[in-house]
Amino acid sequence: MFLDLFYGLRKAGIPVAMQEWRMLLESLEQGMHACSLLHFYHLSRACLVKSEVWFDAFDAVFAEVFEGVEGALDIEDEVMKWLRDPKAAEQLTAEQLAELERLTHSELMKRFLETLAEQDERHDGGGRWVGTGGRSPYGHGGVHPTGIRVGGPGRNRSAMKVAEERRFRDYRTDQTLDLRQTRVALRRLRNLTRSGNASELDLDETIDETCRNGGEIELVFRPPKRNNLRLLLLMDVGGTMDPYYEPVSRLLTALHEERGIRDFRSYYFHNCIYEHVFKTARLAASDAVPTGELFRMLNERWKVLVVGDAAMHPAELLQSYGNIDPRVVSETPGIDWLHRIAAHFNRSVWLNPDDKRYWDQTQTTRVIRRTFPMFQLSVDGISEAVQALIGARVQA
Repeated sequence: MFLDLFYGLRKAGIPVAMQEWRMLLESLEQGMHACSLLHFYHLSRACLVKSEVWFDAFDAVFAEVFEGVEGALDIEDEVMKWLRDPKAAEQLTAEQLAELERLTHSELMKRFLETLAEQDERHDGGGRWVGTGGRSPYGHGGVHPTGIRVGGPGRNRSAMKVAEERRFRDYRTDQTLDLRQTRVALRRLRNLTRSGNASELDLDETIDETCRNGGEIELVFRPPKRNNLRLLLLMDVGGTMDPYYEPVSRLLTALHEERGIRDFRSYYFHNCIYEHVFKTARLAASDAVPTGELFRMLNERWKVLVVGDAAMHPAELLQSYGNIDPRVVSETPGIDWLHRIAAHFNRSVWLNPDDKRYWDQTQTTRVIRRTFPMFQLSVDGISEAVQALIGARVQA
């Protein structure tokens, strides 16, 4: 069967060389597949596929060779048809919600794949099958404390995993409307300090020193003022951040045009920061930058501005392997990465576009506020965040 995979990939035009195949076999010998077909899928794709352009072809060959996993690896069109025109969810009491079983991420994915293999028709309003408007942990439009959303829009911000292709838009850097107030709020970032060689004439000190010398001219020089601000921007993109596309784009545009910033870098993430951040909103492997690499590249004097609504399933923030994308393995909990960012950099703040009145109603927002000073993504909020970044004490 393994040889069928090798020759099938070569037949499909995927450039798989012997050294890559040998790497896969050595990885299997070391048990890196964890005796799981899903883990083997990720392992073999990582070893054998050089570019994401071959991912679709690899999935087709893998599904053909390992019969019976088509529905486990990709949601088929038939399943997506079942989930169209969702039935409205039944309103459950707090007691009824408490009775629903809370699943770990591994148990959730295991049951989902098993259920998908058994199911052969549409279901709505139920508590077991993949469907809509029910208490099942699979589907969309329903209610469950630890569910996996399959298609459909996010509504209650309670999904532990999302089984769909993640397609997000980069925030724009060419916004021209309604930027004036944002630029004014960011002007306080211009943190001028004197550094370098003493090449600028200090007129006041020159006069004072000349007077002390009884009229003998004594020239006094000082280092010129230079802007010394370095800013790292980390932006949540997609999902519940879609309604805030315009204000975040205005902020990013203003930061790109702000002349008071000596060095500026920006990266994307989705919901929470894990092992990687990304150069573009595609969140593709080719755009990934290891989060740990930021600590090596950027010293503690860099200022950090995180933009996101801080709203996600608690497992995404607090548990290992909590990434909402089931294809991405994130062993370290997201909260640990947030703690590392806050500990490495001297100054860091969080801008939240959600209405401030609702922050205390979201568990993950309350947790993140204990790590970062949090301000609202508004003109006043940006002004307060800037004051906190440059050293003024501001109550979050």
